[in-house]
Amino acid sequence: MPLEHLNPPGLSSPTGYTHVVAATGGRNIYISGQVALNERGEVVGEGDLEAQLRQVYENLKTALAAAGATFADVVKQTTYVVNFDAARDRPVIGRVRSQYLSAANPPASTLVGVQALANPALLVEVEAVAVLE
Repeated sequence: MPLEHLNPPGLSSPTGYTHVVAATGGRNIYISGQVALNERGEVVGEGDLEAQLRQVYENLKTALAAAGATFADVVKQTTYVVNFDAARDRPVIGRVRSQYLSAANPPASTLVGVQALANPALLVEVEAVAVLE
């Protein structure tokens, strides 16, 4: 099932995300917010946003694979960052995301700054939706 990535006239030119991703039919996969916990439930990269993001994306990769999907199938993701500071955090987020997501057809995406997550040692959480044929 092909996905249609649309950046319609009248909206700004996005960098690192797509305004609209259309999917028809298929199997929808909803992945709970992933955090920087390894398979033993231990926090990875305490105090280090980049290390935590790498663990988060590895966890997402594992979750996607369990459903038979890859990052190419992700149509939407939401990222939550504790005490978000655009100047400090966006370059880090972009650097890690670019290693996992397609530059040509990135998913629709939302970035939200939050006060805290469920565990005070966690800095970032990412949830995703994927669609398979």
